[in-house]
Amino acid sequence: MIMDTTEIQAINPFSRLEAVYGMLWILVPIFGLILGIIIGVLVIVWLEREISAGIQQRIGPEYAGPLGILQALADGVKLLFKENLLPSRGDARLFSIGPSIAVISILLSYSIIPFGDHLILSDLTIGVFLWIAISSVAPIGLLMSGYGSNNKYSFLGGLRATAQSISYEIPLTLCVLSISLLSNSPSTVDIVEAQSKYGFWGWNLWRQPIGFIIFLSSSLAECERLPFDLPEAEEELVAGYQTEYSGIKFGLFYIASYLNLLVSSLFVTVLYLGGWNLSIAHEFLPKLFGINKSGKVFGTIIGILITLAKTYLFLFIPIATRWTLPRLRMDQLLSLGWKFLLPISLGNLLLTTSFQLLSL
Repeated sequence: MIMDTTEIQAINPFSRLEAVYGMLWILVPIFGLILGIIIGVLVIVWLEREISAGIQQRIGPEYAGPLGILQALADGVKLLFKENLLPSRGDARLFSIGPSIAVISILLSYSIIPFGDHLILSDLTIGVFLWIAISSVAPIGLLMSGYGSNNKYSFLGGLRATAQSISYEIPLTLCVLSISLLSNSPSTVDIVEAQSKYGFWGWNLWRQPIGFIIFLSSSLAECERLPFDLPEAEEELVAGYQTEYSGIKFGLFYIASYLNLLVSSLFVTVLYLGGWNLSIAHEFLPKLFGINKSGKVFGTIIGILITLAKTYLFLFIPIATRWTLPRLRMDQLLSLGWKFLLPISLGNLLLTTSFQLLSL
């Protein structure tokens, strides 16, 4: 069948418009997620400074924005205008690529986190294992940064970050595998739905208390939070792998640490705290505000609010731990990971597997 030029010109605008809508359908959720992540990081920085000020009995940030909530944004703008220095004898390529690898690998983890009922960027059947695979890439960027700096303190910091990540990645993986066995699926959406069957007492926090403690400890080590901040210990390594960095590249490391903290807290919410499920009766809310509770918009908003509320409540633990526990020595950190957390997490996995086989 031969079509004339007028018919082709009439069809082309519709095909182009459809292609534009297709691109928007992909880009809008991605940009929305990135904007939400940026806001979330600003809130975390503000919360940590306010909680730290309360613990130390001093006044926190109060000038940049209402209640000082824009202080982190002001610090970021300041770093943008600072000079970007390069080590004279370092590897400029590794030095420049390292921070980007650390940030991008953490950002990719947000794509498999459900913020509401099927409100997820990419619902994969291997969701939690993809997160573990992606998170194992970040220490490579830190090692590249330390090696490319041509500084002994930076290189030692990169080596410490890599050793620490390997030591605590295995117990964390075994805990995630136990959760997947309980839920009969490694999908993050299926894990949340499996916890909703029995309400509050169906949370994996009560079914896997040992796994929760190991996951919490391993997450703190992966985020390099006290008492596991040896890769950047000021008293020993100046600033670790960040020693030679300035300007926007230093800001990328700063952002990466809080991005990692936020994503770890979100996974605690998804894996152990029931995700977007409130677990208590909340039918009075639609009646109170005159909202149709059967509408998808209401359910989506409630799911997002519940997920974020659980996440930010949990964040109090790593923030308070920073000003409570002393830093471990390197030998103590490795012994804790290999001699205690690894055998206990392996035993927890074997017990979970046995109970699952007996329940068949």
